[in-house]
Amino acid sequence: MMADQRPARRRNAEETRSAILASARKAFAESGYDGAGLRGIAEAAGVTAMMVGRYFGSKEQLFAEVVADTMRDPVILSAENLGSPQMAREFARALVGLSTPGQAVLDGFRVMWASGGSEVAARIAREQIMAVHHATAQGLVRGDHAPERAAILLSLVAGVQLMRQQIGLPALADADPEVLAGLLEPVIAAVLGVA
Repeated sequence: MMADQRPARRRNAEETRSAILASARKAFAESGYDGAGLRGIAEAAGVTAMMVGRYFGSKEQLFAEVVADTMRDPVILSAENLGSPQMAREFARALVGLSTPGQAVLDGFRVMWASGGSEVAARIAREQIMAVHHATAQGLVRGDHAPERAAILLSLVAGVQLMRQQIGLPALADADPEVLAGLLEPVIAAVLGVA
């Protein structure tokens, strides 16, 4: 009988944790780090603020977990794109695809955009980005100045997303996707030092 109860508790704990994480992800994307409150996150998840603390410790730790969660399934730095012999082309196409106007903005980008004014959020995001995306991109660079070039790649990705999808700059938002990917490909290749 106890063996039957343990999996139910574990499954319930996993469901509770997932519900809190999903609620926090939505709250941070909509209101940013400073605007989202633990009580509101807890209420939307159907738990108490005490439960949020029990599962995640603090708002900082919850935010770090949300940022890490948004990075788990990368679109541009996906395993498929990383293994492509035409990596720059695949990166360019993925960037154009994910920044299509009218398409849902990625949660990770929304969380960063909404939280950018917070020093705490910026520190947490910086640590997560450096550990995941920057480290991956840096490993792709051929040639000198790999950290800087990897950071330029990440800035290019964020800039295209912002200007094309969020701001709607017509030259990017209205561009033919194939033309835009073709223009981005040599830029990405030059930044990474790949052919």
